[in-house]
Order: sequence, then C-alpha cells, then structure tokens
Amino acid sequence: MELKLVRIEKPDEVNLILGQAHFIKTVEDLHEAMANAVPEAKFGLAFCESSGPALVRWSGTDAELTDLAKRNALALGAGHAFLILMRGMYPINVLNAVKLVPEVCQIFCATANPVEVIVAETEQGRGILGVVDGVKTKGVEGEEEIAERKALLRRFGYKLG
Repeated sequence: MELKLVRIEKPDEVNLILGQAHFIKTVEDLHEAMANAVPEAKFGLAFCESSGPALVRWSGTDAELTDLAKRNALALGAGHAFLILMRGMYPINVLNAVKLVPEVCQIFCATANPVEVIVAETEQGRGILGVVDGVKTKGVEGEEEIAERKALLRRFGYKLG
C-alpha cells in the first residue's frame, strides 16, 4: 500500500463538499439535489466510478467549476468519491440535501478552506483515508473573537439581531 496526498485545486472563494457514494446514478441525483436546494445554483460536480470503465462522471451548471471538479476527481481517482465545487453559496445551504441522496455513504468535508486528501493506493485501486481541512488550530478564542464570530454570522444572515 502506498499513501498519497492529493491537494484539491480551487479558487479561494469556492466552497466544496467531498464525499463517497455508491452508484452511477449519483451524478444525476447530486445535480438534482443541488438545483432543488438552491435554484440557479452555480456548481460543478464529479464522481469517480469504481467499476466497469471506471470513468469520472460529471455534471454541473458552471463550466469552470465543472471542469475543475473533473480534474480534481481524476487526480483523486478514489473509488466512488464525489466532489462538488460551488460558488455564491455555502455548503450549509445544500449539505442536508446532499446527505439525503440515497447513494451518499459519507461526507469527508464541507468547506472553503484548502483541502488535502489522504489517499491509500493498493493493487486494486484507491480509497480516501481522510482529509486535512484548513490549517492547524492556533489557540482558543477570547471575548473579541467571540464578538467577531457572532457579528459574522449576523452579517451573513444566519442569526438575527
């Protein structure tokens, strides 16, 4: 077995959801979940098929994000992994819809942070062991950081008053 580290390439403002599913119809079902959760959503998604022709299956509403999702999925090459890249929305807006897709087995991360994926490669194929989501924790928030966090949530409209 060989361990590999695959960095997800994306613009800083783009959010992502990385997960694992189990069936070829995942691509269409994820597309529908995204479009139903956020009308006019801007996203690209790709899915690593794990049998047969073992292709990267893809869909999306934004050509740039779709191409980027395809390239990242090919670099991952991990069985049944899927990647959704989104612009102008946050994973919180679509995460429950994605998790409710019957084929979805697990979510590894949902973030705008830089992501590194730890992949194991065997003679059979590749699998995701885990992710590094963002940077190492630097300390514990104080009163000033608490106030900033609360203000940010209200500015984004996730909390009232």
